[in-house]
Amino acid sequence: MAAVTQQMSSLPSGLRICTTAPDILYLPELVFGGLVWILVASTYVTPNNPLGWVMFVSVFCFVMTFLWLVIFACGGHKNSSAWATADFIYHLIAVTFYLSASVSLAYVTINMKFAAAVSPYNKYYQTDIAAVVFSYIATLLYFIHCILSALRWKSF
Repeated sequence: MAAVTQQMSSLPSGLRICTTAPDILYLPELVFGGLVWILVASTYVTPNNPLGWVMFVSVFCFVMTFLWLVIFACGGHKNSSAWATADFIYHLIAVTFYLSASVSLAYVTINMKFAAAVSPYNKYYQTDIAAVVFSYIATLLYFIHCILSALRWKSF
């Protein structure tokens, strides 16, 4: 138990980000966020507004998560408590954004079900279903990362 507490109280750098509890989630967040981005970009965009929000959230979180991964891997954080706070705040924002985007995407997909009876829209409907599933998985990953980042921030 002491080793876990000691590991949570310091920010990792280098390859240690692949072994610590919250930071190991960076790669799955990138994968599932990228899948949401790709699937929404390849679907029929109607209505524009909710899917535009989903694209913004998936691209924003993908880029920011990649930047966090690079900063932590390069050791640019210097193991300060300010970075632990920023990590927690970023993941809290990402959870909030992704949850709102996931709900919007699910709503659009449910409404698309009626248009899916027409054969050209069936492919887009199935793509949207996959995007909804991956979006909720990404939301869950960001939520778990947020909780673990909060625990690490409190232990600083």
